[in-house]
Amino acid sequence: MRLTEQAHQLMQKVLQPSDIAIDATTGNGHDTLFLAQCVGDKGKVFAFDVQQQALKSAQAHLLHHHIQTPVIWIHAGHEHMLDSIPKTLHGSINAITFNLGYLPNTDKSITTCPTTTLPALNAAISLLKCGGILSILAYTGHTGGREECEAVKAWAATLDSDFTTSIHIPENTKFSPPEWICIQKNK
Repeated sequence: MRLTEQAHQLMQKVLQPSDIAIDATTGNGHDTLFLAQCVGDKGKVFAFDVQQQALKSAQAHLLHHHIQTPVIWIHAGHEHMLDSIPKTLHGSINAITFNLGYLPNTDKSITTCPTTTLPALNAAISLLKCGGILSILAYTGHTGGREECEAVKAWAATLDSDFTTSIHIPENTKFSPPEWICIQKNK
């Protein structure tokens, strides 16, 4: 089973209809769709991306699947997450997902990087509710990808006992598959 499927399986265990979730790197909208399907039309998804093209693609993807879930599309980098999520929702987010790298089939020079990702991850853990999941798929096959992945793993190692961290590295790394860093908030 691919890591993306494993991540979805785990998040599905903590997401219920009417929950709130965040897609911190919307891209083409695959995670946004998954989150919206989990939380249903009484839930809510916040979807971030720095590229307007990505948000339009994701919106079309959700329309194609007839999604009725309220999705708040935010044309901003994930480092602005804390300021973009209403304060009344801080500490009540059930799942947050990141796919680090670049938007497939577009300009590969526009990538996530540690200078924005690490502040976004700090924001994410403060937004999670107890039992919430932070899922990070770090793609390593592009310029800067390995460095960002290592920075995320180093950041995760600094978290205190309020969080449980697991890191999944595929055995076959010939084609640079992502590494999955999963964090659950315990308290």
